[in-house]
Amino acid sequence: MLKLLKGSALAILLAFGLASFAVPRAAAQNDGKITGSIIDFDGKPWASLPVNIKSEQGSVQETKTDDAGKFQFVGLKNGKYTVTIQPPQMKDPFTIPVEVHGADAPPMNLNFKEILEKQNPEAAAEYKKHQEAQQKFTGMKEHFQKAVALLEQERTAKADSAKAPAAERDAAKQKVTDLSNQAIAEFQEAQKAAPEKDPNMHLFWARMGEAYDLAGRNDEAINAYQQAVTLQPTNAGYYNNLGNVLARTGKIDDARAAYTKSAELDPPGAALAWRNFGISLYQAGRMQEAVEPLHKATEIDPKNPQTWYLLGACLVASADYKQIGDKMQVTLKPGTVEAYQKAMDLDPNGTWGKQAKEGLDQVQQITGGIDMKTGNKKKKS
Repeated sequence: MLKLLKGSALAILLAFGLASFAVPRAAAQNDGKITGSIIDFDGKPWASLPVNIKSEQGSVQETKTDDAGKFQFVGLKNGKYTVTIQPPQMKDPFTIPVEVHGADAPPMNLNFKEILEKQNPEAAAEYKKHQEAQQKFTGMKEHFQKAVALLEQERTAKADSAKAPAAERDAAKQKVTDLSNQAIAEFQEAQKAAPEKDPNMHLFWARMGEAYDLAGRNDEAINAYQQAVTLQPTNAGYYNNLGNVLARTGKIDDARAAYTKSAELDPPGAALAWRNFGISLYQAGRMQEAVEPLHKATEIDPKNPQTWYLLGACLVASADYKQIGDKMQVTLKPGTVEAYQKAMDLDPNGTWGKQAKEGLDQVQQITGGIDMKTGNKKKKS
């Protein structure tokens, strides 16, 4: 049941639009009772609605309607009572005077939907409008939550597919695709149920972008992320995700613009954007171009071993090579050894530290040995 604020138009209409009415006297009996049923504003049995009665002497009894919307008071003395019902949508309680004479009183059946439609059509129309909006919102929320759950399953399936044996790889990839399709379908249903100018529409596009992205559907992912940044142009994460896909498809200049925007919008978190840009360039074989964004990432976050390792590798690729006779002279770029050493210091027993050590060993081989502290060639004894 939609609970409306007391200041809303519907609450005001309900507060002043319903009249109380009297119930006919019952036939005389020794054991008085009051029974009845209540239908809510949607035309459904009103369960768990408080109902109380007050006698002429001031004695109060209270009960609640059952699942079928029915209630009863038994063992009552003959006399006058006031039945009070307080629907949560109404500002003022709904009161009904009733006189008890024995146990044969006709049931007090209240249909608030019909009462409202007859006594205040304007309030009834307003209530129906609110209920339709509430139902639509509930449907949107259900589709969105289901889609998010499917997206998380897709993320797990994507990670599993990378570790799957060769014989199982096609089936693992198909599972990712199936989950992606299901998630996207649910996000689209949520979009349909959302109001045209829903302020959270960017979330649908961003999450769809993730679902497309995980499934490798690059063009659709780019479109979804672009829709998201258009609707919320201040979200650094959306620009970062857009940059990732653009870079993966070889659109490096567009990726650079997206990463730059992400870094501008979130200076404290800019290291992620610059690191991702560096990774994208590294994976595209544009290692010399990756040096600048990786340098920026280390300046903002100097404790990330992955960034230092990648910087070292890209600096090695940027080294100057000069043929002298039968030999190739290699001149390292400043900071090459230091970058590898940083990765080793920060991750001595991990993946990045190990790869940095291997990279440093290779550097020693191609340069004829280097001083670990200065990066200069070792002097022959």
